Amino acid sequence: MVREQLYDRGVRDSRVLEAMLLVPRHIFLDHDAGSEAYADHSFPIGFAQTMSQPHMVGYLCEELRLTGRERVLEIGTGSGYQAAVLATLAEEVCTVERVPMLAERALRALQNGLFPNVAVRTGDGAQGWEEKAPFDRVLLTAAASQVPRSLLMQLKDGGFLLGPVEKEDGTQRIVRLTRQGTTFSVERLRECSFVPLVRDIPSVRMGETVSHGETHVR
Repeated sequence: MVREQLYDRGVRDSRVLEAMLLVPRHIFLDHDAGSEAYADHSFPIGFAQTMSQPHMVGYLCEELRLTGRERVLEIGTGSGYQAAVLATLAEEVCTVERVPMLAERALRALQNGLFPNVAVRTGDGAQGWEEKAPFDRVLLTAAASQVPRSLLMQLKDGGFLLGPVEKEDGTQRIVRLTRQGTTFSVERLRECSFVPLVRDIPSVRMGETVSHGETHVR
């Protein structure tokens, strides 16, 4: 999996490759998937959610540019696999899952896999985890049609949010929003396909000024 799906397809960060060698992907599935757990495709985990394909997990981890000292907020725990890989790359991972059963299942898998630096919370991911903010990184694992302003406000200065955003034509692209004081610079990366991010709080569209006048997305 690591050689063919990650290295041969351009993921070259040695820490990311090692992390994905070490974390057993199959323990984050609720049934015996066998070698299929390591196949080059997403995997259904119930509740209209999926475990992302290994290449996308590796790509996102590489684009997070982690050194091992960061605190990361993940929005969309899902199976818990992405959080486990992040746990080997960062100092602390806080992850929020909207579906209680998925959160409980992921927590058990993370505990069984001995990832003590991951905290799991059930709730609306668009609200983030304010009590544990600020974060060096925020990772979206579901596609947002709008960027939740609460997540942007939970970033440290110099930190960034990474994840899929829906474009007007319905396609998706990974973007990186880096906080620079009260503004955010935008990098548009590769196209992608993720399940939609479900939330129920006000958000900000790409290019829109946040209403309180303190933060802008350009």
